[in-house]
Amino acid sequence: MEKMKILIVSQYFWPESFKINDLACELQKQGHEITVLTGMPNYPEGQYFTGYSTFSPRTETYNSITIKRVPLVPRGNSNSLRLILNYLSFAFTASILAPFYCKEKCDAIFVFQTSPVTVGIPAVLLKKLKKAKLFFWIQDLWPETLLATKATKSKFIYKIFEKLSAWLYKNSDKILIQCKGFAKSVKDKNISDDKIAYFPNWADVPSVTETITPENMPEGFIVMFAGNLGTSQALDTIVAAAEKLKTHSDIHFVILGDGRQAEWMKKQVENKSLQHQVHFLGRHPASHMPAYFECADVLLVTLNRDPVFALTIPSKIQAYLAAGKPIIGALDGFAADVIKESNAGFSGDAEDADALAENILRCYNLSKTELQQLGLNAKQYSDQEFNREKLIRQLTEWLSKA
Repeated sequence: MEKMKILIVSQYFWPESFKINDLACELQKQGHEITVLTGMPNYPEGQYFTGYSTFSPRTETYNSITIKRVPLVPRGNSNSLRLILNYLSFAFTASILAPFYCKEKCDAIFVFQTSPVTVGIPAVLLKKLKKAKLFFWIQDLWPETLLATKATKSKFIYKIFEKLSAWLYKNSDKILIQCKGFAKSVKDKNISDDKIAYFPNWADVPSVTETITPENMPEGFIVMFAGNLGTSQALDTIVAAAEKLKTHSDIHFVILGDGRQAEWMKKQVENKSLQHQVHFLGRHPASHMPAYFECADVLLVTLNRDPVFALTIPSKIQAYLAAGKPIIGALDGFAADVIKESNAGFSGDAEDADALAENILRCYNLSKTELQQLGLNAKQYSDQEFNREKLIRQLTEWLSKA
């Protein structure tokens, strides 16, 4: 396959931990020349990482990938105003500085679109300057995510982002959706079927896997939740389920991660005297996660009840499947369908604490052999549907044809 020069536009990149890191490294490994336009790393702590400041370093290298960094307003404590400034500052500085920072020719521009959709603005400007094909990989559906996360109730703001999303999609040559449920929203913005392609996430692969012994792990039946502790994760459902299972003293909820709602959840656990059942072990590097997953009896995924979340598949689903562990879900739509289709575990409705508690007890009462079989089903489904090598090979074919 012909080697390509690919410019990736992403607000987030190494040393921040996002899937685009893995994709960029794999494309570079295949011999393609990769440049990444990104911001100064500040996620999730909200402050610049050690060694970074507003304008420095402007250029650096990671695994032979050239990284061009633009200044932005750090997320801070992630309140609404700071997040808005964070999002808009990247879009603004990247749009202004990208023509000077990224002067080299490229064959394709690839956008990694998590929230917010504004990350696509500098990419469209670069497309027009460089006359390159633009690929837009949608991770979060906008503007629907604004309402789902309760970021705003303003119809005016919603309409602005609806028009912006439509403009970005119109100026893209290929729109990649991480969940088939996104297709209708994209089509409703007058985008033709032939521009849309299904390109799901795969399980994150740590560049290094460390052999560690997880500390402070309770003894008993471990229900493990890993990931962001935010407003979308229906954390109150987890707390309510733990309260319902309080009489089963050997069932333990292990929470790995951090986020805007972490302190709120800890306070709820304390108020309900659930410290024996719910254990907060903090955020850990990706290289440690296989060791932690190995300690779990089942892995837990929850989301709020919202039409937008019913259309998406949280990236932790792929990570859980690849870990080869049973999965318990409290969510709706496509993600729940994956758990059921894979026969990897059990899923109840979003925000249904009764169903969540029942499904945990259901797994609790299974034999080790039965639990192992659910884990094997998970791994097999992961290999079939979310195979990393197969997906990246498909992407390089799309890029080369363009």
